[in-house]
Amino acid sequence: MDKILSRDGTVIAYRRRGEGPPVVLVGGALGTSADDAVLAALLEPRFTVVTYDRRGRGASGDTGPYAVCRETEDLAAVVERAGGHGARVSVFGMLSGGALVLEAAAAGVPMDRLAVFEPPYTPGPDGRLYKARCTALLRELLAAGDRAGAVALYLSRSGVPEPTVARMRRAPLWAGLEAVAHTLAYDDALLGDGSVPVERLASVTARALVVTGGFSTARAHRTTLALAAALPRARHRTLTGQTRELAPQAIAPVLADFFGRDVFARLAS
Repeated sequence: MDKILSRDGTVIAYRRRGEGPPVVLVGGALGTSADDAVLAALLEPRFTVVTYDRRGRGASGDTGPYAVCRETEDLAAVVERAGGHGARVSVFGMLSGGALVLEAAAAGVPMDRLAVFEPPYTPGPDGRLYKARCTALLRELLAAGDRAGAVALYLSRSGVPEPTVARMRRAPLWAGLEAVAHTLAYDDALLGDGSVPVERLASVTARALVVTGGFSTARAHRTTLALAAALPRARHRTLTGQTRELAPQAIAPVLADFFGRDVFARLAS
């Protein structure tokens, strides 16, 4: 992987593949750039696709204390590198990675177009209370050094059944999840108190696509509709048959159409 420096000096590792208009992929909680490899491969015939390890994960560094603005600066550095000689960059964020994309766009990181899949905000009084309780428990677990407990908390709150979590604990992948468990606090911070950040999103000028799965929860549908309403130039799309575990083969053609619209016409003119 290649590496760049974020504004605070943190090393951010990234990988570039393909040829065409640049697209940056931003992963969600516990993920690394390796988790975006299948989607990147599907997009690279039409785009230059850049994937990266968010701070504290994979080959990237980490500099404390954590702040949301540091992660938006990381993404800004990746977007600048992806754009090269002034090319307009599109960005896609999965789950809490989508929340990072929205925060970065609101902070002024230049994006031609952005797309997000189910940023896990929990709006409403009950949702904010739920978020506060999850935040308190996560902090308690991480402060006690209970990385396994923090990962299990995240998975159960994400809808993974307890028997599945128990099986995952015995699988080789569990060690990798524990290794980045501390970054769950980063994703938690990106979501604030759980409310959709309507006021900040009002400043986003990029065209946006907000996507949810047809089989996702009622909360996810309500939240994505609220996000689409808050973004000045957004539209909402539901992917039939998809859940929170989004299939790369389902989202790839949607992103190719949205990110490629008008761009290839401009390149040909």
